[in-house]
Amino acid sequence: MVVIHSYGWAVVLAFITMLCWGSWANTQKMAQKHWPFQLFYWDYAIGVLLLALVLAFTAGSTGTEGRNFLADLAQANGRSIFMAFLGGVIFNLANILLVAAIAIAGMAVAFPIGIGLALVLGVITNYVATPVGNPTILFLGVAMVVVAIVLDARAYQKLTVPGSVKTAKGIMVSLIAGFLMGFFYRFVAESMATDFVNPMEGKLTPYTASVVFAVGLLVSNFLWNSVFMYKPLAGEKVTYKDYFVKGDMKLHLIGILGGAIWSLGMTLNILAAEQAGFAISYGLGQGATLIAALWGVFIWKEFRGAKGVTGLLTAMFLFFVVGLGLIIVSRFY
Repeated sequence: MVVIHSYGWAVVLAFITMLCWGSWANTQKMAQKHWPFQLFYWDYAIGVLLLALVLAFTAGSTGTEGRNFLADLAQANGRSIFMAFLGGVIFNLANILLVAAIAIAGMAVAFPIGIGLALVLGVITNYVATPVGNPTILFLGVAMVVVAIVLDARAYQKLTVPGSVKTAKGIMVSLIAGFLMGFFYRFVAESMATDFVNPMEGKLTPYTASVVFAVGLLVSNFLWNSVFMYKPLAGEKVTYKDYFVKGDMKLHLIGILGGAIWSLGMTLNILAAEQAGFAISYGLGQGATLIAALWGVFIWKEFRGAKGVTGLLTAMFLFFVVGLGLIIVSRFY
């Protein structure tokens, strides 16, 4: 399989993860006027699995290093399979809850609570399990990124229509989403070998872990997404009939593309973890909020006409750059 052998390449892959995780939601934004999120999410889940399989049968089955995908899957023990699968199940619920929290309370509440909590918990749990890098520098970088997320939320708050409701329900959903999002990656990491060239027997290598994770995401969608389709926390009820009747090929392909973009980021992120460590790799990947903000500012023009946001956005970008820089250099000390 294709692996990397330097920290420099690990940082490159983690930055590509940022691009992917910060960009996939553009596909949902493209479809949202005609397609409820719950229906979009079915195609998204399919796209995550399809891209994971493509990478597994190409990069994951090429070369002489490590184990190829099918051999790796065949030798995996039940615990490793279960942990990667569970990671997909947990992420799926967390992701759906985060979107619901945004719908209920707005991005100004959901993002700093949900993504901020996920970032802190994810880095802590992964660093405790596999301590790579200087913890002081690493967690100072994480703190900077959290501040940037809060500033981003404050900027979005300027767009909020007067009288919008930020309910206790939205805050609670954000907390649950962030808590779950902070742990899904640890389960996937637990399923994997730490040496991809000479992997431990029974453990998974990145391409296999990504596929099993994606299977967990898609299978759990029949539970989690079905609940949110028929008992939505926000918006109107949708049915399985709507998925087949209301959606055309273009809408389905947009959703699959969104899932494929996110899946590419996931596979590259866990591939980078061998050289960067799981905590650093995850922390850099969750800098995706910066990419999402760039899309919002420069492409979707979400802040056009908003007053008092220039300073907030400038400070946000600065905190992101400094925070991500600290996370990167923490590996050298």
